Amino acid sequence: MPASVASAPVVLVTGAARRIGAAIARELHAAGCRLALHYHHSAVEMQALCMELEAQRAGSTLSVSADLADAAAAPVLVEAAVAQFGRLDALVNNASMFHATPLDTATAKDWDALFACNARAPFLLAQAAAAHLAERRGSIVNLTDYYANHPPLDFIPYAASKAALEAVTHGLARALAPNVRVNAVAPGAVAWPERGADADHQQAILDATLLARAGEPSDIANAVRWLVLEAGYVNDQVIHVDGGRPL
Repeated sequence: MPASVASAPVVLVTGAARRIGAAIARELHAAGCRLALHYHHSAVEMQALCMELEAQRAGSTLSVSADLADAAAAPVLVEAAVAQFGRLDALVNNASMFHATPLDTATAKDWDALFACNARAPFLLAQAAAAHLAERRGSIVNLTDYYANHPPLDFIPYAASKAALEAVTHGLARALAPNVRVNAVAPGAVAWPERGADADHQQAILDATLLARAGEPSDIANAVRWLVLEAGYVNDQVIHVDGGRPL
């Protein structure tokens, strides 16, 4: 393996097969990173993404399937990345579960599933990756949400899980300092939900956004790349990429 390839940073990205996760993978890959890419159900999309990236730079990707609701998955993902590439420089916790949970129908099962994927899994992955990241003076980036601090009425458990992830971000930043930086990116109106998207509701969100438009997955990917590769003195921050959505 050429020295330049062997020295390239290694990033584990969860939920990387589609949408924002795939944009993050492409952005980091274009910046020269080697990638361990996690997916759960999106095998076809992950295969296509890896073929695309491997065509650009052979030996630069590893895909690993896991259900992040399974607590045992976290160390398996981390060790797979290290076994393949010999190091781990960054962890991007992008995988997320999102569905409506109206107050009159939300169940304990809804809470448990949302928190398992959106808050517990990022913590367990950070725990499993901590020693490897410390060796590289690496970083963690968690994907939270505008809704973490502004919960919609039909998505209270989801918003609570993202608020918990913000708390995890701040806690890890302190626990892993000074060798590992931990930050978060909080998207706003980017990549609308694929099911149940209401045009009037979307327009209301855009009307309340200072830039008066939706963002692109590339906007989130750019912020993640900056935090991973360039922002060496940024720690314990939540970067809001939401076009300006006032309180």
